[in-house]
Amino acid sequence: MKTDKYIKDLRAKTETELKGDLVAAKKELFNLRFQNATNQLDNTGRIKEVRKNIARIQTIITEKANA
Repeated sequence: MKTDKYIKDLRAKTETELKGDLVAAKKELFNLRFQNATNQLDNTGRIKEVRKNIARIQTIITEKANA
């Protein structure tokens, strides 16, 4: 399972690393949306994948803050 490994990797990171990953994912999402608007994006499913990754990162940040 690809997502299970990704989540385990996220849980192993510190909060500052997670925040850096969150910023990078949001930048990637912006770029994907921009490419989609200009009809340059080939794989539109990547937008959905990045949105879910952002949600995963935010969830783990919240879990670490509450722990």
